Amino acid sequence: MQYDVLIIGAGSAGLSAALTLGRCLRKVLLADGGRPRNECSPGVHGFLTRDGVAPAELLRLGHEQLRPYDTVEVQCLRIETIRPQAGGFAATGRGTADDAPVTLTSRRVLLATGVTDVLPPLPGFRELWGIGVLHCPYCHGWEVRGQPLAVYGQGRTVTGLALLVSRWSPDIVVLTDGPGHLTPNARRRLRRQKISIREEPIARLIGSPKRELQGIEFEDGSRLERAALFLHAPQLQRSALAADAGARLTSKGAVWVDAGMETSIPRLYAAGDTTPGTQQALLAAADGNRAAILINESLTREECPK
Repeated sequence: MQYDVLIIGAGSAGLSAALTLGRCLRKVLLADGGRPRNECSPGVHGFLTRDGVAPAELLRLGHEQLRPYDTVEVQCLRIETIRPQAGGFAATGRGTADDAPVTLTSRRVLLATGVTDVLPPLPGFRELWGIGVLHCPYCHGWEVRGQPLAVYGQGRTVTGLALLVSRWSPDIVVLTDGPGHLTPNARRRLRRQKISIREEPIARLIGSPKRELQGIEFEDGSRLERAALFLHAPQLQRSALAADAGARLTSKGAVWVDAGMETSIPRLYAAGDTTPGTQQALLAAADGNRAAILINESLTREECPK
């Protein structure tokens, strides 16, 4: 095998795993497949010692801190296939779409490819994503605290998110963009927190040149001024590698892992937003660190049989 571990994805989880495995003297290839999910955000928050750091700067620091570890190799490489073989995996990938494919082998593979948020197909959602349109109050609530906010969605999802966001602002409006499918109990809970509901169809979001939200325009021409909008967007895996390999997925499309962070395919691991659970950069980094420790111990048991 060319490598002990192939790490696919160079966000917080992948960089953290590479750092830990480098410190274990493992021969690692970190395949950096492209832009991170949070590139539209002005800052990463809640990351101890790095609160507010720009996403690109956090990644730059991560790459910089890998340089002393000469067993870790970083390549701009998009892995296209992984195939189990005796003792590990064979993988193919390309640097760019025009490059000839390269083939490599590794004893273990760690998927840290993350997810893609599927935003509503309405004008303004994509354009304001990361500043005026937000996904996580723990990540961004403090920056918009005390301001008039909106929460977009339907059913139980929007109810829970609106109640959570009310911690940061007393002025919350739920926007369902048509019938909200809210139960009487959900409406009662929202009303008790003084959260109003608007079920009119939305035409577009209105934003500033700095990608800040200014308001929501409804199809009837009326307008609601808001400083930011939160939503829980559906997500898709950024990479089909796990599914293509036949790995088990959860009902929500995350890559299932056991207590040892191993997928349903032996020697194939996953960490970070790729797997179920709360999504934050700090938690993804911790996930990558834990996966690296478990992978190193798995390799050690293989090298030191009873």
